[in-house]
Amino acid sequence: MTKPPSQILETAVYVDDLDAAEAFYGGVLGLEKITRAGNRHIFYRCGPAVLLIFNPDETEIHYTEGQLPVPPHGARGPGHLCFRATAEELDDWRHRLEAAGVTIESDMQWPQGGRSIYFRDSAGNSLEFTEARIWGIE
Repeated sequence: MTKPPSQILETAVYVDDLDAAEAFYGGVLGLEKITRAGNRHIFYRCGPAVLLIFNPDETEIHYTEGQLPVPPHGARGPGHLCFRATAEELDDWRHRLEAAGVTIESDMQWPQGGRSIYFRDSAGNSLEFTEARIWGIE
């Protein structure tokens, strides 16, 4: 029997403005850019995982002969993405985000322990920094 997946390798958010997303994820968050393909996508390294940022108008197009056979996909409207942070890093992130003009929507303590801060990216996606212990991960 096959084991369940051990971790998420990549995750995606969808944005209408890749330039604004590049300024936010590369500039404000400081993620390392892997590649950008025109107005279709930007990929960033995030620890051992990869963050895919797609323009849904481009990813909904069916591939043609000679292109990589990736099925059409995409989402519309705000999604959610959570970044892992230590308790010590949360205040640093809060200050960095506020200094960049990013509004913190919520700064909360979870009943089971752990803290999260919530904010939005340039496309309105709900982003979070949290301690992994909210999920029982140390």
